Amino acid sequence: MSKAKQIALCAVMVALALVLSYTERFIPLQMLVPLPGVKLGLANIVTLVALYRLSPKHAFLILVPRCILGAAFGGGLTGLLFSLVGGLLALGVMTIAKGIKFFSVYGVSILGAAAHNLGQILTSMVLMQSVYVGAYLPYFLAVAIFTGFATGAACGGILRVLQGVKL
Repeated sequence: MSKAKQIALCAVMVALALVLSYTERFIPLQMLVPLPGVKLGLANIVTLVALYRLSPKHAFLILVPRCILGAAFGGGLTGLLFSLVGGLLALGVMTIAKGIKFFSVYGVSILGAAAHNLGQILTSMVLMQSVYVGAYLPYFLAVAIFTGFATGAACGGILRVLQGVKL
């Protein structure tokens, strides 16, 4: 794939991730799960597709601009910190898990969701200068099973559709 095609593909994927992230704000998940900041993680679908179809490097090059632009469009500096720390930790864990044959895209996604939640809890602990925020972690990890499964299922479907498509 040419350099220009790679840049264009990554730009389109950043835009798609931003749209998914913005759209997610309108899903009232707090009505079902009364925890602060709980989201489905729809933008992670794009990161997963990039990880499976392109490379960890490309996934990184999509994740970082998405986090920065998402913060610029409405998340602020604190939102950027939560998004970057959680996203980078999730990408690292998903990259490792993808290399382990035991894990399917579902397992990789669930581990990524758990790592993202861990990153956000650690960020909260630092920003609030309190270890007590860590009490939320078991609840966030339980939610990560469901959100990670949902994004993994979406990614699995996309990967099946893209199976014969040359990128």
